[in-house]
This record gives sequence, C-alpha cells and structure tokens, in this order.
Amino acid sequence: MAYDVIVVGIGGMGSATAWQLARRGQRVLGLERFDIPHAMGSSHGVTRIIRLPYYEDPAYVPLLHRAYALWRELEAATGERVLHTHGSLDGGLEDGVVFNGAIESARLHDLTHEVLTGEQVNARFPGYAMPAGMRFVLQPQGGYVMSERAIVAHVRAAQAAGAEIHARERVLGWEARAGGEGVVVTTDRGRYEAARLVLTAGAWMADLAPLLQGLAVPERQVLAWLQPQKPELFTPERFPVFNLEAAEGRYYGFPVVEVPGFKFGRYNHRQERMPAEAMNREVEAEDEAILRAFANRYFPHGTGPTMALRACLFTNTPDEHFVLDHHPAHRQVVVASPCSGHGYKFCSVIGEILADLATRDGTTPHDIGFLRLGRW
Repeated sequence: MAYDVIVVGIGGMGSATAWQLARRGQRVLGLERFDIPHAMGSSHGVTRIIRLPYYEDPAYVPLLHRAYALWRELEAATGERVLHTHGSLDGGLEDGVVFNGAIESARLHDLTHEVLTGEQVNARFPGYAMPAGMRFVLQPQGGYVMSERAIVAHVRAAQAAGAEIHARERVLGWEARAGGEGVVVTTDRGRYEAARLVLTAGAWMADLAPLLQGLAVPERQVLAWLQPQKPELFTPERFPVFNLEAAEGRYYGFPVVEVPGFKFGRYNHRQERMPAEAMNREVEAEDEAILRAFANRYFPHGTGPTMALRACLFTNTPDEHFVLDHHPAHRQVVVASPCSGHGYKFCSVIGEILADLATRDGTTPHDIGFLRLGRW
C-alpha cells in the first residue's frame, strides 16, 4: 500500500487525526477539498468555546480533560498558542437544561466552580446584563480555542512528522477492498491506496458515507461581531465565554479576540437545514436582526456598529451527540461526525481517538460507547 491511512477532510478533526497518526509513524495522506484553513465548513470564525461542566452529558468530561492536555501538547510541539482560559459561564433559566446539566457535570466530576445569580454575574462581569433570576455555573478553566490557528498548527505538526497533505483536491469516491484489506480513494487529481481510511468531512459526511444520510444533517449558522460601546468590559480577562439559555433560545458568545467586536451566535439560528452544497452563505438582514435583538437585551454595552457577520455550518445528529465508529460494513474505514455545534473543543482528543480506531487493534481506551453508531 502507498499509505497506511488516508484522512479525508483536513479541518478541525481531520488535521488533529493526521498529526496523531503521523506521530505514531504511520504513512499518512490528508486530502482537503478546499484551502487549509478555509471558510466553507464549521471551523472558521477565529475562536471556538471550550468548557468543562458539560451540560450535554457528563460522559464528555473525561474526554475534555484529555482534550485540554492534547491542546497543550500541540502548543509545545508547534510554539503556537491556541488555548486561552479565562473562565466560562453556563446557565440562564433556573429550571433550564443548560444550568442544571452544567451543575450536574461540575458536581459529578468534582470540578472547581461557583454558582452565581444573574445579579452576581452582572456585578462581577459588567458587560453582562442578565435577569436577576437566572443561574449560572462559573468555571475558571473555560475559555476558547483559536480554531483556524489550531488547524494550521495540527497540519504543520503532521507535516513535520512525515504526513503528506493535499489541499484543493476533491474526493470523488472510495472503495473498500474485499475482506477488509485496504481502500482505494479517487479524487479529481488522482487515485490513492491505503490500508485504512478515516472520513472527517464535516457537512459533506453523508455524501461520502451514505449510511449517515439523515444522521448527519447540515444546518446554516450565522455569527455576529459587534463593536462594544464599552470595549474595556469585553476583554478576555473581564468577559468569560458564555453558553446562555434564555426565553428566546440558546446563545453562545466570546470576548473581543482579533476581530474588533464581541462575538456571539444563536444555536439552530433559523433552523435552515439543507445539503452543504445548497447552503446560503450570504448573511441577510433577518440574520442580523435576530442577533441584535438578543444583544440589545442581554449585552447592552456591546451593541455598537457591526464589525462582521459570517455564515458557517453545523452538522446535526438526531440526539446531538457525535458519531465516532468504524463503518459497519468495512472495518478498515472510520467515520467521524463530531458535530451538532459543540464538537470543535474536542478536536485534539478526537484526533487521538480516530488514530486509535485506525491503528492498534481498532480499539481506543477512551470511553466512546455513547458515541457509537449502534445507538441507532
């Protein structure tokens, strides 16, 4: 075989996987349809939140601890700082799933944390204007990952370890050899053979792995960056990242980083689900109006002129948990869709998990039973 493993999709997850495989001595080929990095998928927009008291499921917390360690390993290997920790706030409605799930995870895993009322949040972090009756979990290790920088750092580290990475090369299809003996991948530039294949193509996963039709569904998402009227209140040191469940929906946001505005978005923005190729990538007046209405109510010091508006993609599963598993018909093929709008923070550890599944005896020491395809 020309390669030990081919990785299709060199975004957040694929770039981490390429590095983890290459540092184990595997002959790796990474194939990316667009640029590295690019703005066509789910990983652009400067930053992604990382947080420990995981309301989605406490089972994610051990994976997060490993993710933090591996982000620091990447920094040590490349000299690029990608992980910034200034604290996170998770909560909102007192009887909501975000606050109650976050406090459950924090207590179950003995995480350092405080429980604050909305009034206490506003006093400590004056960029916020939360209703007094809201409740939040403040956790000091929360923060953000520099998403595009991290992709570049993972690719550089993979290349330094011997990986071959091709950008602007579209995968047209793949074929698994009979008996689990290798794969052939065809692109618009050539044909490649390898012992194993890892598919990490984000919003294009269902195109490359039809078994994920209906299980990995792209959704249009829009982010806003607004210039604060009081910028001193929106610095990383004074403005923790947030995951806020309000009457209007669930929102998330960041301090001012690189782009001269505070960044935020609404989960399942306008509930526009369609194939990635059909996605409207232009930002419309309605998109901005939805986001400004939220900022006007909850962050009135951050509602100055618009600095940027960008569209990206979520790829949602029915239960909003990831898919990490072997292809049920071809064990030499690994499929991954860490998605539903909360996957990026796990890139570093998912790279390790996918490298495990594509090497070793196809197993991983990480507990990913709740992320396997068999749950459906």
